[in-house]
Amino acid sequence: MLRKQYLVIYAAVFLFVLKAGAQQPALFKRPDAPVQERVNDLLHTLTLAEKISMLGYNTPSIDRLQIPAYNWWNEALHGIARGGEATVYPQAIGLSATFNAPLAKEVANTISTEARAKYNLAVQQHRHVQYMGLNFWTPNINIFRDPRWGRGQETYGEDPYLTAAMAGAFVQGLQGDIPGQLKTAACAKHFAVHSGPEADRHSFNAIIDEKDLRETYLYAFKKLVDGKVESIMCAYNRVNSQPCCTGNTLLQDILRHEWKFGGQLVTDCWALDDIWLRHKAIPTREEVAAAAIKAGVNLDCANILQDDVMKAIQKGWLTNADVDSALAASLRTRMKLGLFDAAPSALYGQFGADSVNNSWHAQLARQAARESMVLLKNDGILPLKADKYTSMLVAGSNSASLEALMGNYHGVSGNMVTFAAGLAKAAGPGMAMQYDQGCDFTDTLHFGGIWASQNCDVTVAVIGLTPLLEGEEGDAFLSASGGDKSTLSLPRSQVLFMKKLREAHKKPIIAVITAGSAVDVSAIAPYADAVILAWYPGEQGGNALADIIFGKYSPAGRLPVTFYQSLQDLPDYKDYSMKNRTYRYFKGKAEYPFGYGLSYTTFDYAWQQAPAKEYGSKDTIRVSVAVKNTGTYDGDEVVQAYISYPDVERMPVKELKAFKRVMVKQGGQEVVQLEIPVTELQKWDLQKHAWKLYKGTYKVNIGKSSDNFVLSENVKIK
Repeated sequence: MLRKQYLVIYAAVFLFVLKAGAQQPALFKRPDAPVQERVNDLLHTLTLAEKISMLGYNTPSIDRLQIPAYNWWNEALHGIARGGEATVYPQAIGLSATFNAPLAKEVANTISTEARAKYNLAVQQHRHVQYMGLNFWTPNINIFRDPRWGRGQETYGEDPYLTAAMAGAFVQGLQGDIPGQLKTAACAKHFAVHSGPEADRHSFNAIIDEKDLRETYLYAFKKLVDGKVESIMCAYNRVNSQPCCTGNTLLQDILRHEWKFGGQLVTDCWALDDIWLRHKAIPTREEVAAAAIKAGVNLDCANILQDDVMKAIQKGWLTNADVDSALAASLRTRMKLGLFDAAPSALYGQFGADSVNNSWHAQLARQAARESMVLLKNDGILPLKADKYTSMLVAGSNSASLEALMGNYHGVSGNMVTFAAGLAKAAGPGMAMQYDQGCDFTDTLHFGGIWASQNCDVTVAVIGLTPLLEGEEGDAFLSASGGDKSTLSLPRSQVLFMKKLREAHKKPIIAVITAGSAVDVSAIAPYADAVILAWYPGEQGGNALADIIFGKYSPAGRLPVTFYQSLQDLPDYKDYSMKNRTYRYFKGKAEYPFGYGLSYTTFDYAWQQAPAKEYGSKDTIRVSVAVKNTGTYDGDEVVQAYISYPDVERMPVKELKAFKRVMVKQGGQEVVQLEIPVTELQKWDLQKHAWKLYKGTYKVNIGKSSDNFVLSENVKIK
C-alpha cells in the first residue's frame, strides 16, 4: 500500500515537472525575459561549432534546440526585392525627390507589413529561404557625389542632410516604434566612402581627408546610428588603405568606440574575399576571418567566417570568447524580431496574403510616385485640358517599359502600370489614343510614330535610361562602363527621335525622362513644350504621370542631385575629395540646381518669425515662414532652408539644413516652422581632429531651390 502511495506521489511530481517544463520554454525562447539574458542563455547552450555556423548569412537550423534555419540576405530598397509579389514603390532617388520624410516613413511601414506577411506565409510552409526574412540590407545612404555612378539611383542624393532625414524616416518605418522590438531590421550601407566606380568597387582605395570624411561621407551614418538603426554593412573598398570590413579606424575607433554603436555589423557580400584576393591587404582567408572578428564584424555575407573561424581558433588567433562576442549582436537582432520566440508574434502574426500589394499600398505607391516627379520645363502646355484635345500619341522607348518603372533591387507586382497604360486609362474611351514605341536605345536611322504624331493633337514621348544602362556591376548589362555612365547624354537615338517629332509639326510635345541620375536635358528640351523627370517611379508610375499631365495633381518634386551641364565641370571620377562636387561645393553654373522643381501654381513667402540676431552654441535657430498660394491650382510647396557660412577655408558654398513639404490650397496660406540646432553648423577641425563651431556671421536663407533664395537674414553665432 505504501509503495502504491509513493508511486502515485512520484507520478504526480513527474507530471507536474513535465507540465511545468512544457509551459516554461528555455530562457532564450521567452520574449518576456530581458534580451541580453536570452542571448547569454543561448550562447551558453550552443556548441562552438554551432556558433560558428551562425556567423554566415545562410544560417543552418539547430535541430536539437528547435531553431530553424534563417537566411539573412534580404533587400527592400523601394519595396521587398527579389522575393516575389510585393508593392513596387519609386526608386530611392525618386522617393528622396519628394522631400517628404513622413511619406518615406509610411512607405517603409507598409514594406515592413508586407515583409511580416510574406514571412508568416513562408514559415507556415516550412520555408526558410533567401529574400523571405525579416531583416533588410537597406537603406543605401552613400553620398551620390558623381552622376556617373550607376548605383546612385539607390541613394537619397548628393546632400548629407537630406539623406539623413529621408533615410532616417525610412528606417523608422521599417523598424517600428515599439521599444525593444523590431517589426523588421534595417541596415545602413555601405560603410563607408563608397560611390563608384563600379568596375573597381572590389579593389579601389578611397583616399579622403578627415574633413570630407566627417562632414560628407559619415554624416548620415552617424544620424542613423543615433536613430538606432539595427545594422550597418561595411563596404567592399578600402578607405585610406584600410579595408572597410577589417579596418579599425572605421569599425572600432569611430563606429564602436566614438559612436557607441551596439548593433549588428554585416559585410557586403564576399567583401572578405576581396581583402585577400583583390586588395591583398591580408594574405590568407584564416587571417581575414580573424581580423574581421577582431574588428567587430558579426555576420559574413559569404562563408569565410563559417569556414575559417575554427581554423583561426586552432592557430591561436581567436578565442571562444571572440566568437561569443561576434555572434551576440546577430542573436540580439533575431530575438528583437521574435525569431526565437516559443510562440508566433501576437503583434504581427495576423498579417497574411491580404497585407501584400493591397489597394492601400497601391494608393500609397501612386502618391509617392506623383510626389517624386519633377517638372523641369513647362511652356504653358501643362496641365492638359482634357476637353481641348481629342487625340494623343504615346511613344518612346520607355513608354511601355517595365524596366523603366522598377529601377534596380525591385520586387514584382501584378499591378504594374506603364506610362502608356496609365495615360490611356486617364484619357478614357472618348479620346483617340495611339501607341508607338517610336525608337529604341541604339538605332539612329529608323523611327516610328512620326506620322501618327502629326495626326494627333498632342504627343507624350517617354524616353531616358533604364537600370540596364545604369546600375550595379553585372546587373546593368547594357552599360558600357560596368554599370556606370560615361556620359550625361541621353541615347542619341532618343535625341534624334525628339528632333524628328519636332520637325514634323508644331503641335504640343511632352517629354518624359526616366533615369536614376542626372542627365543632359538640354539636348531634348528645345524639341519639347514640357519636360517631366519621372525617375524610376514604381508600379503606379503610369497612373502618377497621368495625374500630373491631366492636372489632377500639381507637380512638386525637387531634384536631390545637381544636374550639371557637362562632366567636364567635375573632377576625375575616382577623386573622392568634395572640392567642386555637389551644390555644396560646386562653383560653376548648373543646368538645373539641387532642390529645383516647377509647379502649376505659384507661391509667395514672408517671414512669420524671422531668426534672432544672435545665437549661442547650445541654441536652436527657429523660424516660421508664411507660404501663400498665389496661383490658380491647389499645390504642394517644398520650403528649403540653407545656411551660408562665414568666409573660412573649405566651408560649403551653401548647405541645406531644414525643409518641409506643405500642401497649400489655391488662395490659401500655411505657416511652415523650421528648426536648425546651432550644433548642426559645426565643422571638422583638421588640426584638432574634432568638431568646431566657428564664430561669426552666418546667413539663414529660405528658398525654392539651392539657387533661388526668397528670404535671407544674417545671424551671429557667438
